[in-house]
Amino acid sequence: MASIKDVAAEAGVSVATVSRVLNDHPSVSEDARTRVLAAVRALGYRPNAVARSLRTDQTRTLGLVISDVLNPYFTELARAVEEEARALGYSVIIGNADERPDLQDHHVRTLLDRRIDGLLVSPTDGGSPLMLDAARAGTPMVFVDRWIPGVDVPVVRADGRAAVRDLVAHLYGLGHRRLAIIAGPAATTTGSERVEAFRAALAAHGLPLPDAYIGQGDFQAESGRRVTEGFLDLPEPPEVVFAADNLMALGALDAVRARGLRVPDDLALAACDDIRWFVHTDPPVTAIAQPTDELGRAALRALVDRIEGRPGESVTLPARLVVRRSCGAPPATPTATNRSQS
Repeated sequence: MASIKDVAAEAGVSVATVSRVLNDHPSVSEDARTRVLAAVRALGYRPNAVARSLRTDQTRTLGLVISDVLNPYFTELARAVEEEARALGYSVIIGNADERPDLQDHHVRTLLDRRIDGLLVSPTDGGSPLMLDAARAGTPMVFVDRWIPGVDVPVVRADGRAAVRDLVAHLYGLGHRRLAIIAGPAATTTGSERVEAFRAALAAHGLPLPDAYIGQGDFQAESGRRVTEGFLDLPEPPEVVFAADNLMALGALDAVRARGLRVPDDLALAACDDIRWFVHTDPPVTAIAQPTDELGRAALRALVDRIEGRPGESVTLPARLVVRRSCGAPPATPTATNRSQS
């Protein structure tokens, strides 16, 4: 299928000129218009929402499609994006995909039809043809938090591998040996990446990750509850559950309490994506914190760079481990007095 770039090459004009012709912009010369329309007919090109979004006149409006607006992590991310956009003279329209690929693509189409200047997306899966079409058509776009392999746009994300290693080392130091994970969807980059980081960190301490200790979640609280119940029903339940996002961690906490058990006495709990609520739970939850505000602002700046003709660069920021009491307290260090009496 011919792309808008193919039409531009056939007609000997720029992609922007093709976009103006397709949108009946008055600034195009008759000669250019004739050549573009001839190329469209020769190549059988069909304009679509992606092609129509390409233009030179700006609306100063950006689109942001996030995976789940009810997830506090994405709520904070959206706030950072909106604040940075306002500082740079842009407005943001937000679409909530609710972790559904069909709803994600609906929002993307709608935003492109509304003639936004650029698009920020945290993809719900790795197989959206619309994202690939948008990138190939030249739509200014940046992936934030998650990305789609093979789609050539900047990615702004956190690298949590070092933080996962720190978490496993912390758990190992507390004496835990049976560690399980509630994984996110394998179709998302964060879902698969966090499982592999956890597996590698365990292997560094000579610990296995049995299939029975990998529970498939969907980044929603109910899946965290369901998977944790399954772990607790095992003949040899894990000593620790690591939830690959904050909502699944809250679901895991609900499952433990529903059985009259306690964290960390009966089951230790850790989470990825720290949220403000975790300091108010009983006990406070150990978590891997991503630099959410920085990620949102960096993603917005990368998108504006692409819109304004500068190279938008990918950015990777480190995550960090925040130790609280949900995995148990480390042994107390003896005081000088105690040591002298021993």
